[in-house]
Amino acid sequence: MGDLAVRRTGGRQARLGRRARPQEAAAVAPESLVTTSANPDGPTLVLACGALANEIIALRVQLGIGDDAMVLQCLPAELHNRPGQIAPRVDAFLSEHRHKYARVLIGYGDCGTGGALDKVLERHEADRLPQAHCYEFFAGTPLFNQISEAEIGSYFVTDFLVRHFDRLVWEGLGLDKRPDLLESYFGNYRDLVYLAQTDDTVLQEQAQAAAEKLGLAYRYHRVGYGDLQPFLASAQSQAVHV
Repeated sequence: MGDLAVRRTGGRQARLGRRARPQEAAAVAPESLVTTSANPDGPTLVLACGALANEIIALRVQLGIGDDAMVLQCLPAELHNRPGQIAPRVDAFLSEHRHKYARVLIGYGDCGTGGALDKVLERHEADRLPQAHCYEFFAGTPLFNQISEAEIGSYFVTDFLVRHFDRLVWEGLGLDKRPDLLESYFGNYRDLVYLAQTDDTVLQEQAQAAAEKLGLAYRYHRVGYGDLQPFLASAQSQAVHV
């Protein structure tokens, strides 16, 4: 499947992924054993986390890829807090729809699935982003490792998570009803690290407010789209050479 099929799970990257999110569900085995095949005349499918929808749409425009050449489908961003459901949801979608598409790109890293997502993708001939999670592929592995090594207690957020902080983090973790749990969830963190895709002063102010709400120091890095851009561009390159 090429370089993009090289995937890392476990070890140091998995530990960093666990530190990047405050709540983690145990990974579960895929429910389906369906193996699907490609349609050489079909478009490319991007099946992604809903947290990446705006970025993928923006990149598709930048790259000049039309809707007819690249179809975007998103799973709920709430799976960020329930990674054990990611592999079964991806499996169910591809089992039903894989035959329509020439190539499938998965807009996830391992994202806490403990290798379960990779097992699904092998059966459906699909490629995912090779990093452990979105924080790493937005920042790029060298910068992400640098930040993580400098301060192990970093809680990462992106544009999407800043926009939806109250719904996905504060309310999603039940802190609106049980603020006494704040120390349990975030007591081992020191910094809120905002990995920004855009230069948006409003989002920067919201990220600072989120850091204050969590009792964390605020750190900002403008990283753009990181490795998501070449990942999507690879589909364009393949289409040109077919």
